[in-house]
Amino acid sequence: MNDDILYRQKGHVVTLTMNQPEQRNPLTGNRIVEGFLDAIDRIQQDQSVRAVIVTGAGSAFSCGGNIKEMERQASGEIGGMDIRQGYRSGIQRLPLALFTLEVPVIAAINGSAIGAGLDVACMCDIRIASTQAKFAESFVKLGLIPGDGGAWLLPRVVGLSRAAELTFTGRTIDAEQALAWDLVSRVVPADELLTAAHELAAQIAANPPHAVRLAKRLMREALHTRLDTLLEMSAAFQVLAHQAPDHKEAVAAFLEKRAPVFGMAKED
Repeated sequence: MNDDILYRQKGHVVTLTMNQPEQRNPLTGNRIVEGFLDAIDRIQQDQSVRAVIVTGAGSAFSCGGNIKEMERQASGEIGGMDIRQGYRSGIQRLPLALFTLEVPVIAAINGSAIGAGLDVACMCDIRIASTQAKFAESFVKLGLIPGDGGAWLLPRVVGLSRAAELTFTGRTIDAEQALAWDLVSRVVPADELLTAAHELAAQIAANPPHAVRLAKRLMREALHTRLDTLLEMSAAFQVLAHQAPDHKEAVAAFLEKRAPVFGMAKED
């Protein structure tokens, strides 16, 4: 873990905060990607974690790429094959890790989510935005393409036509437009964003964690598999769910008309 990503756990919920506010939380030219990867690995190994919130420190969620790093790449100072390998061993590891994280991830978008910053939001399962949030798939404005998986992620969130409009124009939309286009599921006042994110995370964390993890995996697999294949996987996952202790507890609590207790909360 490093200071570019802050890791805080309260109960069953981890909050990851991109922490370079003076630079608007860029995703290149620093160690934010490494911080994310370390945090994701830690979460995967910690069964007490049931939900994750991703947000940015300061006024921005993430401005995307570091412009100084782009200047070095454009100058020819860095060779083409080195740039390619830099993507593969750097930013491109993030969508693979964050998108496939078993625990549900909520993006709490506090400000501008630009370029790779928007794509990081799309790697999450749920997106909620502050009224101050702005969104742009702005690579084309700098003569670039989405190098971090945005061309795969964004169409699956907003549909092909709207993703094409955002990608080909590079224009910026506000939080209300993002809500109308289903890029985010809700918009809240800036001072209520983290409260809303934590309330949503708490609702997720209150459910049996094995069922939530398996349901997320099925939803992710459904994006690129056939229905008959998904049904077979669902049947296998349902066996695991039926035989999990939390299923027995959930059924008993329902019959006894009491609140269920799933596992133990981790202290601050």
